[in-house]
Amino acid sequence: MYGLFSPQDPNEDTEWNDILRKKGILPPKEVPKEDEEEELTLQQQSVVKTYEDMTLEELDENEDEFGEEDEAAIEMYRQKRLAEWKATQMKNVFGEIVEISGQDYIKEVNKAGDGIWVVLHLYKQGIPLCSLINQHMNTLARKFPQTKFLKSISTTCIPNYPDRNLPTIFVYFEGEMKAQFIGPLVFGGMNLKVEELEWRLSESGAVKTDLEENPKKQIEDKLMSSIRCSLPTRKDISSESAK
Repeated sequence: MYGLFSPQDPNEDTEWNDILRKKGILPPKEVPKEDEEEELTLQQQSVVKTYEDMTLEELDENEDEFGEEDEAAIEMYRQKRLAEWKATQMKNVFGEIVEISGQDYIKEVNKAGDGIWVVLHLYKQGIPLCSLINQHMNTLARKFPQTKFLKSISTTCIPNYPDRNLPTIFVYFEGEMKAQFIGPLVFGGMNLKVEELEWRLSESGAVKTDLEENPKKQIEDKLMSSIRCSLPTRKDISSESAK
């Protein structure tokens, strides 16, 4: 009779096997391999982030949690994250002059972002110097894509803004005004060259020019030189008086 008995699979889910496991007669049921892998994955996901995986903000927040032996490595990863952040920022380029309305002013100018220079031109259609400056700004926007160049019809940004103040250029950095150029006399009229406008903006900090000196000065020097050449000398005056 005993020879007819066939032992059951100890891993089989039966009521009798459960009783034998409770009594310690059978070993605990083996966990399937798939369940083991799933449990291992969950454990890995629950592990606290190491500094290699942290962002700049997380590194700063958890700085006190690391030991002295980690300081050099943490600083290395901080510099790495900073370089990655700067590379991302470099991609945030503009490259063209954009038209805005008064409703866009706060978002595009006051909240332009950290480290962003903004050059805003207030203009009106039909004023030749305004059209010229828009052309120059379009050229400069391509040359200096890290600077945000904007234009807006004057009265949409500032109600009742007087036409006699046009063209007007406001320069902002991180939402604060750094320079302003108001009225046609400031720009020198229709003789304004794009290089002269570039120099003006570079003096305010809005662009980093490769010009070595004010191009307006070169023109003034040439003008003064031509005036000096056309003026009569003392010898000429003496000769004329002797006649």
